[in-house]
Amino acid sequence: MKKIIIAIAATIALPGSVFAQALVPISASGSNSDSASSWVVGAHAGYNWQGGAWVYGLEADISAMNLNADMNTILPFTVPIPPAAANTNAEVNWYGTFRGRLGWSSGPVLFYGTGGLAYGRVELNSSIAAGPLFLASQTSSVRAGWVLGAGIEYMWRPDLILNIGYQHVDLGTISLFATTPTGSLVQSASARARFDVVTAGLSWHFSPTDKAPPGAWQGVYAGGHVGGAWGNRTNASYFAQPVAAISDVRLKRDISLVVRLDDGLGLYRYRYLWSDTVYVGVMAQEVALLHPDAIVHNALDDYLRVDYSRLGLKLMTDSEWAAHQL
Repeated sequence: MKKIIIAIAATIALPGSVFAQALVPISASGSNSDSASSWVVGAHAGYNWQGGAWVYGLEADISAMNLNADMNTILPFTVPIPPAAANTNAEVNWYGTFRGRLGWSSGPVLFYGTGGLAYGRVELNSSIAAGPLFLASQTSSVRAGWVLGAGIEYMWRPDLILNIGYQHVDLGTISLFATTPTGSLVQSASARARFDVVTAGLSWHFSPTDKAPPGAWQGVYAGGHVGGAWGNRTNASYFAQPVAAISDVRLKRDISLVVRLDDGLGLYRYRYLWSDTVYVGVMAQEVALLHPDAIVHNALDDYLRVDYSRLGLKLMTDSEWAAHQL
């Protein structure tokens, strides 16, 4: 206690401007990651050629989905001000493929592998808010990539085929980076638009002849499919430097003056009404008289907030204050 009293007395003797220049604004940062799952529904069509037990052909499909990786992140500050809140979501809402197929048939059963071109729309959105500051950014594009897969088909009737299929789709990576002009808010995010799809389908088979034998796969087919998808790994990181701390005298108790700076502004020791932690900082009503440009008003209430960075100061706990003086 003796050291603290001596340190405070020494601080009072120092020029206020020197004390102010030694302090810096507070900040908070954080990161998050997520992936998604979704339903899938779509249509497909293709053509098979057959040579003995080997079946080869081309197929195209298009599917709707809602593969949305969504995450909310809270960035708490060590001082009693509302935390910054961030949200990032990445979505693939449709995709299509154009593929070659190669398979082997045994009677009414066909085993096949497939691969080729994939394409789809990928969207990435991110936002962060800290007090009156808000930053939002968005990017989207139709991207091309690749697909590999496999499946099993069963010819229930010469004109009706049941299918179970798997696809691994990669549409590449989409990313964004944004910052406010002052650097008070910064965010970056990326989505790896890579996902896996499993579907069950039904196809109508139009064979070249009406009297094709069982297991004759050659010809046009078309149908629909439903299933599920998972993937679309998304990562985001955020930085926030608050512009204002709640400093209204009406929200404080046990107030005592610690030091008065050269410009007449006082630094006080106090507790907030909802906390027993002791802080060292300014009184908003006094700042409003001496430095009105450092006052921030919130439309949601009538309490005054102080932008400590405009004062060259930092709101500290009593223990931080004591450590700073020793």
